[in-house]
Amino acid sequence: MKPIRSRSARAVVIAVAAGSLALTGCSSNDNGKSNAKDESKSKGDAAAQAKPVEYADASGSTGPAEDVAGATPGGTLSVYLQSDLTHLDPGQIYVSDAGQFANLLHRKLTNYQEDEQGNLTVVGDIATDSGKSSDGGKTWTYTLKDGVKDEDGNVITSADVRHTIERMYSKVIFDGPSFVQSWLSGSDYRKALPDGPYKGKHLPDSVLETPDEKTVVFHFDKPRPDLPQALSMAGYGIVPEKGDTKEKYDKAPKALGPYKLVEYKAGKSMKLVKNDQWDPKTDAVRHQYVDGYDFTTTIDQSSQTKRLIADQGEAKNAIQFTTSVDPAQIQDVVGSPAVNKRTIKGYQPYVWQMSFNLDRLKDKKIRDAITYAIPNQAMIQADGGKYGGELAGGLFAPTLPGYDPNYDPFGKQKKPNGDPAAAKKLLEEAGFKKGTKLTYAYSNTPRSQKQQVIVKDALTKLGFDVQAKEIDSASFYEQVGKLDNPYDMYATGWGQDWSSPSTVVTPVYDGTLVSDGASNYSHINDPKVNALIQKALTQEPEEAAKTWEEAHHYIVEEINPAAPIYYSKQLQLFGSNIGGARYSTNSSYIDINDLFLKKP
Repeated sequence: MKPIRSRSARAVVIAVAAGSLALTGCSSNDNGKSNAKDESKSKGDAAAQAKPVEYADASGSTGPAEDVAGATPGGTLSVYLQSDLTHLDPGQIYVSDAGQFANLLHRKLTNYQEDEQGNLTVVGDIATDSGKSSDGGKTWTYTLKDGVKDEDGNVITSADVRHTIERMYSKVIFDGPSFVQSWLSGSDYRKALPDGPYKGKHLPDSVLETPDEKTVVFHFDKPRPDLPQALSMAGYGIVPEKGDTKEKYDKAPKALGPYKLVEYKAGKSMKLVKNDQWDPKTDAVRHQYVDGYDFTTTIDQSSQTKRLIADQGEAKNAIQFTTSVDPAQIQDVVGSPAVNKRTIKGYQPYVWQMSFNLDRLKDKKIRDAITYAIPNQAMIQADGGKYGGELAGGLFAPTLPGYDPNYDPFGKQKKPNGDPAAAKKLLEEAGFKKGTKLTYAYSNTPRSQKQQVIVKDALTKLGFDVQAKEIDSASFYEQVGKLDNPYDMYATGWGQDWSSPSTVVTPVYDGTLVSDGASNYSHINDPKVNALIQKALTQEPEEAAKTWEEAHHYIVEEINPAAPIYYSKQLQLFGSNIGGARYSTNSSYIDINDLFLKKP
């Protein structure tokens, strides 16, 4: 789930650009994040979110989804966003806001089912189960359910699944996840099918096999035990072969889920209505309680919070989709029992960090100096203080297995607002010249706008001529994801795609994955890191954990491609007429699957 981009996709999950959102590795969007009760959540709560998932068989994957207590049908639910979604084409989705939206429209081979305690189980979505492995985990077979259709009534077959995977190889798709493609065809996977399926060519049956209309078989060169979780990512949502319009699909996708898009005004609004081709008997996760959703993508964080605190008129039927409570109004929320009971709270999987463009900031001493100088605590205060996040010592979040609360190589626990003396010493050693230009990109969200002032002030005091460049949040990750981007550094967020360090280290720090649109925002390409990644990917979990920890420490201490800033938390508001609202461990936002209106 990017994002922040909080990309991230499960673990807890997700990302936003912004900073974007979190993908799935997923990144996270830069809306102010917060947690709530009257005190911040503990790392024990975060650790509970890192519990391993289970894989369901056919009995656990059969619909319909269990009814939500007290749910009533009907009415239109209002959704508040600060800006437009980056993508609607599932193949392009790797940030948390679009990932949240995707669950209303798109379906995948697998999906996450979440119980009331937040425990996650991978179930079959359009497949009959979470997948059957053989050949020591190198082969995975999926059988499709009966009765799954797109919004036009076309029956989904194995050909559509093949098409969905193969189009990810084409240049039409540049911003989505690459796990499955790279597992099938290697890190330079596009060479295996450069035009995707669009010129009549396909992957060989030895890689991806569709022996009949109901069966899909993945063949890997090594065990891939995480495939069911990877396939549950929004980026692997099914794109029907008949309905694929290539680049145009991003504005008018075909729905397989409970809702379909009937109106899209770019930068302004979207309207969803019920998809009458969706059969609840085929879906073990989703519901179709409300008649539709009205998305408004022009309401800033402050206005969203004010409207929902007031809880008048339309706001009674509204939710914050991926935006969090405005940090400036947090006390108005947590200080009022009546308002506070209309919140969802939880630890997010994202680590906010200052990513360095290693093609431009080549001197590690300069990068270390900036890392020491950044006032982490002031950055957190701009995001709601203890309700928005906790000081980060490394690049692994508390929600990730293997997290070490004592890891703090830059001494941020002792000096949470930076160590200018240490920074100046490193700059002197580097032969730094005062007035050196430093280009810092940030998104145009309220949080990032506040934080850029803090960053600029701290670095200006060191003698840098800081050139702060504002980027629209909807395209933030696209812009900083370009290899030839003109920025020295940029604030990004990353969260694990599922409960494994592999989904943090591999997509963000694997040098073989450096490319336009990839998540290696620093362009790190270190032989030792690359070797450790490959080693960990072939090890059993217990040994792999040690290798991932070694890679993490080496990345932070010996290379420093990104300065850790803070671990993110979540606090969102919803209107008093909203029923079924709860925090989702899977998305780290309000659970979009269970909502209804108490009085339609």
